[in-house]
Amino acid sequence: MSVDRKAAGTPERASAVAAEGALIARGLQYVGAWRGRTVVVKYGGSVLGHPAGTVVEDLVLLQAAGIYPVLVHGGGPEISRLLERLGHTPRFVDGLRVTDEETLEVVEMVLCGRANKALVGRIVHAGGNAVGLSGRDGRLFVAAPLRTPPGLGHVGQITAVHPEIVHLLTGSGYIPVVASVGGDAAGQALNLNADHAAAALAQALGASKLIMLTDVEGVYREADGQRELLSVLTVEEARALVAEGAIAGGMIPKVEACLAAIQGGVASAHIISGEVPHALLVELFTEEGVGTMLVPQRRNG
Repeated sequence: MSVDRKAAGTPERASAVAAEGALIARGLQYVGAWRGRTVVVKYGGSVLGHPAGTVVEDLVLLQAAGIYPVLVHGGGPEISRLLERLGHTPRFVDGLRVTDEETLEVVEMVLCGRANKALVGRIVHAGGNAVGLSGRDGRLFVAAPLRTPPGLGHVGQITAVHPEIVHLLTGSGYIPVVASVGGDAAGQALNLNADHAAAALAQALGASKLIMLTDVEGVYREADGQRELLSVLTVEEARALVAEGAIAGGMIPKVEACLAAIQGGVASAHIISGEVPHALLVELFTEEGVGTMLVPQRRNG
């Protein structure tokens, strides 16, 4: 088989090669800068049902590049589907799942079982090493019952994080896959908001970034009848958008979690689509990114 190399010598091809080389060089510079750092990735339940995505592949590539990815996941849609199959109607108060005893059994079954092990299996299949655990393992997430709003049942808020088990796993070459279930001081399981769990873990680990993967590209703002994707938001700007109602619904807990992570020392937090191929890599290793980056304040100039 002969290969025609003449096209490679044309000015057009030379220009294209130069552009590709520059892109690769910038990417490698970012990779070198990130080696040895921890990145917490929250995988939303809304994107768990898209096995054809590249999130798992990207996590394995990050690990191979010497970065320590930690995956925190939810699984709300699958929990609701299983509850309905069992004849129960999912109930929510202010966006939080009412978690009675029977619902808690389903939450643990889905989050600590099926969803967690499915993600571990995908990572292993992609050539990585992963270990699944919940916030109850190693007392990772210690929580207390959330009393406001009333009537939530076994829903918790995190009071302490013990990240030693995560450090042990990342240092041993594994990607920790963490289900958002915690336990109180007496050992009672509590259902946790996965966004808040990811933010708390990012703070405790001293992570360099928190990345929220969801089913939208990022934070949008309506302007002159047009939807504008906000590439960068400062803490002050994000709080103002929440206060004026421009950020609403399911985006609020994600933005609040990002703000909490930044307040706790995480340098930046990101909201990106888990359905865009290699969005995780592009957000990490390019200046432009693909979603919304939240930062303490804008750079001068």
